[in-house]
Amino acid sequence: MNKALLFTLALLLIILTACAKAEDTPINAAAMNGPTGMGIAQLNSRALDGRLDYPLSVTFAGSPDQVSGGLISGDIQIAAVPVNLASVLYNKTEGQVLTAAVNTLGVLYVVERGESIRSFADLAGKKILAAGQGSTPEYIVNHLIEQNGLAGQVDIEYAAEHAEAVTQMAAGNVDVIIVPEPFVTTVLSKTEGARIVLDITEEWSKVSDAELVQGCLVVRRDFAEAHPKAVEAFLKDYAESAAYAVEHPAEAAALIEAYGIMASARLAEKAIPNCNIVCVTGEDMKAMVSGMLSMLHAANPQSVGGTLPGEDMYYMG
Repeated sequence: MNKALLFTLALLLIILTACAKAEDTPINAAAMNGPTGMGIAQLNSRALDGRLDYPLSVTFAGSPDQVSGGLISGDIQIAAVPVNLASVLYNKTEGQVLTAAVNTLGVLYVVERGESIRSFADLAGKKILAAGQGSTPEYIVNHLIEQNGLAGQVDIEYAAEHAEAVTQMAAGNVDVIIVPEPFVTTVLSKTEGARIVLDITEEWSKVSDAELVQGCLVVRRDFAEAHPKAVEAFLKDYAESAAYAVEHPAEAAALIEAYGIMASARLAEKAIPNCNIVCVTGEDMKAMVSGMLSMLHAANPQSVGGTLPGEDMYYMG
């Protein structure tokens, strides 16, 4: 065998080995329960069944702290988190956590038990129970109130948790609440005469050029730089998983219940159409996230970690 042929075979072996390593790179991912984690359900199913080209382990968490700790330590490489947390983590780790995709648009809705609200202007003079004080939901609602010229005209009280707002409406103690999915579907199932009267995402689009974004995928910088093929494969598979949830809500809902993302497949199936599950990457992702973070920073700099992230926050592939 001549030297040229030996060299060619050796080079081919190196290339094949590199490709195999790219495919076999293990990924530890995490997702929040609720809408932010719904899009990953089918991908997790594929991982558990061995239907992926790489090892993937997904942890589902009930609180942002559980996900943040893993990302900071490096135990988690990719995660689905609230959009403001992506910025907080970028700042806290001095740029070591990057935003790779938008995975959830707006999931907030105004629910009324009654027939008095037909437009955002009808919130004037209303007493509303919401949750999420000091976080993204409060800043979104306040922005809409200001942009609609209703500052000082809407009485909003904040419950400790979204579930409390649902309980108060179901008990007949309040007539108007602002909650995200899946709490919207829960309160509609528990409260006679309750209906969705305003889609906060639609209201946002009327007063803002920036799209309403509430959830995203983040990736550790060191992992993305060392394993770009693995990140590319994950994002491709995640996009297929998100599309599966939207196109096959009943099947996705069964998985969502199985993995504890929501407690009930029946409610999950009803909630999915209102959860705005997507997978947006590249320049579109960058424009959407930067616009949302600018609004949050203007409302409260600490909501995004004190300062707006630099251009290098965005993983462009």
